[in-house]
Amino acid sequence: MNDLINQDDALNLDSSIRPGSFNEFVGQNDIVNNLQIFIKAAQMRSEPLDHILFSGPPGLGKTTLARIIASLQHGEFRQVSAPNLKRTGDVVKILSGLSRNDTLFIDEIHRLTTPVEEVLYSAMEDRQVDITLSDGLGAMPIQLDLPPFTLVGATTRPGNLTAPFRDRFGIHLRLDYYSESEIEEILKNAAKKWDIRYENDALEEVARRSRKTPRVSLRLLRRIWDYAIADNNLENAVIDKAIVESGFYQMQIDMLGLTALDNRFLRVIAENFQGGPVGLKPLSAALSEDVVTLEDFVEPYMIRLDLVHRTSRGRVITRKGYGHINMPQPVSGQRLLYE
Repeated sequence: MNDLINQDDALNLDSSIRPGSFNEFVGQNDIVNNLQIFIKAAQMRSEPLDHILFSGPPGLGKTTLARIIASLQHGEFRQVSAPNLKRTGDVVKILSGLSRNDTLFIDEIHRLTTPVEEVLYSAMEDRQVDITLSDGLGAMPIQLDLPPFTLVGATTRPGNLTAPFRDRFGIHLRLDYYSESEIEEILKNAAKKWDIRYENDALEEVARRSRKTPRVSLRLLRRIWDYAIADNNLENAVIDKAIVESGFYQMQIDMLGLTALDNRFLRVIAENFQGGPVGLKPLSAALSEDVVTLEDFVEPYMIRLDLVHRTSRGRVITRKGYGHINMPQPVSGQRLLYE
């Protein structure tokens, strides 16, 4: 999978560029405004904020918003990824360590097992968990009271959560892709903190190819910075448009921010499956990529750009998609397929 669109923080971006308050947070204005109201109301009631479910594509700021919420509630921020909570004992251990007004952030929350979900039901609703001391005939069930806390879940697939679990979140917020101007502002803030010298049209080009996603934009900025330093043999080299275009050419990232995998995705649908419809499993086999990568990282952006449509029978390439890979669109009679 292309590292530039990987959901994992493999780059380990400097925490200094992560916004520490809503005033520093760029984009998602409606969500930020609503959160400020909800937090203020909760504080006036002397209660923790209701449990929150953030949904939307990866890299849009769900973790950052959760950290800001924790800071405003004057509690600790506890983070865990759902695949690491394999047994009920794992989540009970985390819950029992919470203090008043702490924020527990569970990433990829749609991947929790059913038993773990059921432990969270009572924790979220009644602030209690049932635990069993000892084993066998001497086993003794006890009920553990929990302090007031806020659970924040993040998911790219809200539909995969069971209805009873989803309903226990009092606040549902969906993050959407950013505008190019918002991405550009994020890049300028990061460049200032990283002490990167740049020309404005160069950052505009990075923003244009950043898939409308802050995390991707920051990774691309770091890589373009690498090219600037290496090409000029100078640590404080200036990033200009020529360096940006040369760097993206070498990384095989085109004008729309599509990677080599993205363009292969389009070509395979067009050439191997006559434009579709085709399911993700045949595409996964043809591309030698796992289905999750295609479904979570490739397909959403393709659909956003209107290069691919998702139908009940599978994925089809659009007229715009054919144009992007410079292929003529097939016709059926007098009608173009997949307008």
